[in-house]
Amino acid sequence: MALDAPIVLRGRGIVPGVATGEAMVTRETISGWGGVAPMTGTIIESRHELKGQSFAGKVLVFPGAKGSSGWSSIFHTTRLAGTAPLALIFNVMTTKVALGAVVMRIPTVTELDRDPLDIIENGDRVRVDGNEGTITIWKAARLSVSSTNRVGSS
Repeated sequence: MALDAPIVLRGRGIVPGVATGEAMVTRETISGWGGVAPMTGTIIESRHELKGQSFAGKVLVFPGAKGSSGWSSIFHTTRLAGTAPLALIFNVMTTKVALGAVVMRIPTVTELDRDPLDIIENGDRVRVDGNEGTITIWKAARLSVSSTNRVGSS
């Protein structure tokens, strides 16, 4: 059943822990101060492709952080408000995003062997293992095909 075989990426764990959830993917960096409404986890940056969408309870996959050092305080507030992502996967390590991940206390992986933005899509089921530095991906399209096949094959 190769159809159900997950994709595994290997990288560097930044914050330990394991979380599994639906992926929310953007190819745009995210600004903390003025870019996120921390009480809802909603991206409010005026020209961002995810404007109006909340990352609360999702695995956030993005290139990295932009803006000021306020990034970590905004994302810390999301943790306190219960609106933080389940986990982070990103490409570009900066002190902003590293500190943000630490203060949110959510599993975080970076420096992957393949670009996660080329592999992970919105809706994919993703397991982030910050202990081992691995990402396991179950493609949403494959999951729906598998579910359809199981339902139809009685």
